[in-house]
Amino acid sequence: MDEIQYTLRVNAVPRTVRTEPRKLLLDVLREEVGLTGPHAGCEHGVCGACTVLLDGKSVRSCLMFGVQAAGHEVRTIESLATGDRLHPLQQAFSDSYALQCGFCTPGMIMTALELLNDVPDPTPDQVRETLSGNLCRCTGYGPIVDAVIAAGKRMREGSTTA
Repeated sequence: MDEIQYTLRVNAVPRTVRTEPRKLLLDVLREEVGLTGPHAGCEHGVCGACTVLLDGKSVRSCLMFGVQAAGHEVRTIESLATGDRLHPLQQAFSDSYALQCGFCTPGMIMTALELLNDVPDPTPDQVRETLSGNLCRCTGYGPIVDAVIAAGKRMREGSTTA
């Protein structure tokens, strides 16, 4: 199959890639751009491990073609920390022991970031509903909900420039 060239913005940086049109956004991010935060889990859009933000909205990068992101802003987990300073969501996940193996964490955090950008002070039920499409086999979800609530408070207090 012939390759095509297109440009997308990844973490605020324009990236021009040349790939087959059928290449998934997940594979473009991992193989062409070199960002390994989004994980290939189920590859059916069920687990949420590959979640990134596309123009500020969470999407499963395993369910869309990279070319569909052409001209759009893609944000991955790699965009959150500033040097050694973790984003409040990352710090809250660490502080709340909301990660264990870490496989689901990038998708959880990106999904939670969309929620906190839209609803700065969510209820635990809103967090659970939002994260219901992200699977975690290690934590039992309680610490994750606590972490999102704590991060929301930190973000409202101005501890980040998310």
